Amino acid sequence: MGNRCARTSCCRKLWSCICCCSNNNNNNSYGQTRSQHGSKGKVHPVSRIEKWEEKITEANNHGKILVVNFSAPWCVPCKKIEPVFRDLASRYPSMIFVTVDVEELAEFSNEWNVEATPTVVFLKDGRQMDKLVGAETSELQKKTAAAADLFLRKP
Repeated sequence: MGNRCARTSCCRKLWSCICCCSNNNNNNSYGQTRSQHGSKGKVHPVSRIEKWEEKITEANNHGKILVVNFSAPWCVPCKKIEPVFRDLASRYPSMIFVTVDVEELAEFSNEWNVEATPTVVFLKDGRQMDKLVGAETSELQKKTAAAADLFLRKP
């Protein structure tokens, strides 16, 4: 499991969040306000397995990449990455963006080996093609752009 934060209450249950005092998060912008709060990207919340199956089927049937943000409402870094995730959903309509609450779908999250929040997984044809653990927004942007580029190059 990830590092447990001694300064916040964000690290609960089976998961830990990548927070300000974790060695995994060297981003100096911790605690900054959401600069892109006004973006209205299409992010689909997944709170039931049926919704997950609907979105993965949609992605597979249309040859789209599914970008899955495993998060928790109590996780400060998850809140930090949320507006960036929403903005990316607006910029990349060829991809499907979903958010999974690790507590609502705990067993499902464990099946995807989610040990820390946020964890973002990129899926193509139902298979993991990339993964990001932590709230590194610049890395999320790079990985999303790379996935979109791969989508555009498909035969």
